Amino acid sequence: MLNLSPLFFTTLDDESCLHDDLELTPEQRALIASARTDVRDCLRTGIPRVLRENGYTEGVPQPRFFTQGSWAYKTLNSPAQPPQQADVDDGCYLPMSFVSQTKRPSTAATVFFTAAEEALKPLVKEKRWTLVTDKPTCIRIVIAAYAHIDIPLYAIPDEEFAVLKASMERRGYDSLLEAVNMAEQDTWTALPADKVLLAHRECDWMLSDPRPVKEWFLAEVAAKGEQFRRVVRYLKAFRDWRWSSGGPSSILLMAAAAPLFEKRDRRDDLALLDVVAALPARLREGVNNPVEESESLTERLGQAGVEDAAKAFEEFEKVLRGATGTGSPSQACIWMQGEFGSRFPNEPDRVKAVSVAATIAAAPATAGPSELVGRTKAG
Repeated sequence: MLNLSPLFFTTLDDESCLHDDLELTPEQRALIASARTDVRDCLRTGIPRVLRENGYTEGVPQPRFFTQGSWAYKTLNSPAQPPQQADVDDGCYLPMSFVSQTKRPSTAATVFFTAAEEALKPLVKEKRWTLVTDKPTCIRIVIAAYAHIDIPLYAIPDEEFAVLKASMERRGYDSLLEAVNMAEQDTWTALPADKVLLAHRECDWMLSDPRPVKEWFLAEVAAKGEQFRRVVRYLKAFRDWRWSSGGPSSILLMAAAAPLFEKRDRRDDLALLDVVAALPARLREGVNNPVEESESLTERLGQAGVEDAAKAFEEFEKVLRGATGTGSPSQACIWMQGEFGSRFPNEPDRVKAVSVAATIAAAPATAGPSELVGRTKAG
């Protein structure tokens, strides 16, 4: 049998691995971080300015922000192929007491989107970015060919925002009302005041709080170890090479993989194989949101999408099992590049033959030394 793990992950400075090749470059990360700061600063002052210009003269709060998604989970991969882009989600929050003073929820959602977009236009023009306003649940800013920032808009309970006593006179935005769908239950009393609500261009507001998912995933990493985070990134890397667009969502892959993962001491290849082997059945059974059991993540993908993903991972499992079981390191590297692209190193000299006994010794429940012992990469 072969040990492919050194080509998946290594801490040695002078050796490449798939994990490192999934990273954005330091320059790309710096650009994204700088752009996120610019966007926050722009919205922090711009949303209150735009609202005041349109008649909201008192108690207009500055928004707050919460980074969510792959950037926060530390599972963000660089794009594998066009038209993919690195996706950074940065939630923008206003207190419930402010947004709910508008007579109708639909009006408040429209006003929130409009104020944020108007506030961003000067910055987008200055930076020569692209503002995308047709996403139902967010504002998107394309900051580079390889990256965009998504800004979902939230109304959050006051005690979580900072207990702001906002008051305002509703004026302006009359022209927007013509575009608003006036539903019979378009009243704040129909919505919970103690939950986080996501502004939606078509559905007005939806229950949606990204914080519990972040807390769940970080708790999983704390319990299972960094190898689990790496396996999630490998699954996403496979998806991004298999599907240029679409495929199973990141949250679906995370939720599906969590109960399947078992630590393999210094064997990322086997840890990945364990998950991939059981993943098709789990997808077909259905996967729910780990922090909201009533929400099906596989339903979002649809029956055809679930079956397509299940078959893709069945094929992947055969290739990965064959690569670890073959006697040819060169062939194993070729097969792995077929599943991950050129980001998987084609370096058969670093693949080592191991005995069945050694493979068994890497089985779950082995503590093993810390991955940080020995030579590590700076930074």
